[in-house]
Amino acid sequence: MANILVVDDEHGIRDLLWEILNDGGHQVELAENAAQARAARLRERPDLVLLDIWMPDTDGVTLLKEWSSTGLLNMPVIMMSGHATIDTAVEATKIGALAFLEKPITMQKLLKAVEQGLSRSVLRKPPVADAPAHDVLVLDAVALSVVVAPSLQDAGPQSSQVFMLDKPLRETRDEFEKAYFEYHLARENGSMTRVAEKTGLERTHLYRKLKQLGVDLTRGKRGGV
Repeated sequence: MANILVVDDEHGIRDLLWEILNDGGHQVELAENAAQARAARLRERPDLVLLDIWMPDTDGVTLLKEWSSTGLLNMPVIMMSGHATIDTAVEATKIGALAFLEKPITMQKLLKAVEQGLSRSVLRKPPVADAPAHDVLVLDAVALSVVVAPSLQDAGPQSSQVFMLDKPLRETRDEFEKAYFEYHLARENGSMTRVAEKTGLERTHLYRKLKQLGVDLTRGKRGGV
């Protein structure tokens, strides 16, 4: 059973979400505006927050920013809206929201999102709005996820990689090292010289390490030396 905070200014939606989540065995607290949500968050950190974007006093994105800037965004938050644009959804996830649900919300989508949120006891420091983009590390109970910032996604081999922490140390370390070197190779257009400088390894040792890890040395190469 989890403690879930539902924040929505529409009475019917609050009641519907309460009924579905309560039937699922969860403890549900309801808030109809940002003021009530602030008070609930200060009383106790919920295991998950379902947060409406459009509310009369303070909108959900502003409240999300507020929690982020004050260090209170240490629980998964799923945003909800029937009128939000893609830009709004992207902005919310950049601030630290885990996911976005579009209204009307089906029971299947709601339960799936809640299950995913609760399975990831997310401990993260969300990027500050309007700050320069950086790579973000997201750590949860069983996995380490390396997320490449949007400005670098077109340079890297992938935008996200998850490393399971319940594997043997050597296996997990090799997976992480491989992803680490693939990332730098892609960023430096395959230049072994620049990757050696970035990673602090002698070039011969770097080449031997990459071969050992099974890194494709041609991946991301765009004429680099």
